Amino acid sequence: MVNKKPLTLKRILLCCVMLYLQQGYTQDVEPRRWSSIPLGVNVIAAGYAYTSGDVFFDPVLGAEDVIYTGNGFVAGYIRPFRLGNKLARVDVLLPFSFSRWEGLLDGVAESANRTGFGDPRVRLSLNLTGPPPTGPKELQEYLTANPVYTTFGVSCSLTLPFGQYSNAFLLNLGSNRFVIRPQIGMVHYWGPWSYELTSSVVFFTKNTDFFNGGELKQKALFALQTHLIRQFKKRFWASISAGYNQGASSIVNQQFNDDRRANFLGAASVGTSFAGKQGLKLAYVYSKTLKDVGATTNTVLLSWSIVFK
Repeated sequence: MVNKKPLTLKRILLCCVMLYLQQGYTQDVEPRRWSSIPLGVNVIAAGYAYTSGDVFFDPVLGAEDVIYTGNGFVAGYIRPFRLGNKLARVDVLLPFSFSRWEGLLDGVAESANRTGFGDPRVRLSLNLTGPPPTGPKELQEYLTANPVYTTFGVSCSLTLPFGQYSNAFLLNLGSNRFVIRPQIGMVHYWGPWSYELTSSVVFFTKNTDFFNGGELKQKALFALQTHLIRQFKKRFWASISAGYNQGASSIVNQQFNDDRRANFLGAASVGTSFAGKQGLKLAYVYSKTLKDVGATTNTVLLSWSIVFK
């Protein structure tokens, strides 16, 4: 929805809502987040996601019946390594998106399309307990000898402002700011079952080149996600997930906006491995705003991965 009028507080608030919707890192639910990966291997992955849903605004903003649709592609890379006597890993994520917004703005039909790269993410993770840093054979021996165990882990991710961005547009695929996300989590294994719990805080740096040369600040976002996972025979697994996040109220040009978000997320995933070292995952994610403003979306994700030395 392209702005054709001078910058006003009304349009600034509209922009902040849209920016919040665009940031996928607030919406992720990631089962098997703390799984141990043996040393000496690399993992590459590719995925496709289709997202659609309704965007809700304060009535005074004049935006109605807004629908978002997005086709997203992502490429990823994971490399485990030894950090002291602990198992660590680094992963890199690069998104590409075809996004469209359409609806009524002051009663007039408007739409906007954006195609390009989003902001890439780099994450460093460290497992504090659980299997030691070993090769594939030793890891399998540990899992066989320890059918019940718990892993605690910490991580920190950095989202880099390299995605498509222009201060001439209200809607962008990149955010033109760094995003820092520390996490702490655990996973408890018992036989074919595992339970995960992860908490996060998302910090945003300033966007000093906001729309029409303005400045955007955003308060921290707090997030929690949990997963129950079942490993089946023949290399199949399935999970159910839930998440909650709140916060991220914004300040534009020193003007505080009472636009704090709260969202519930539910998800279901199934996965399988085949051909020795390849994997497929199919997931559905439902996100519902718990405020009068926000977005309610449905996402279907299909991803592929391969392990190699």
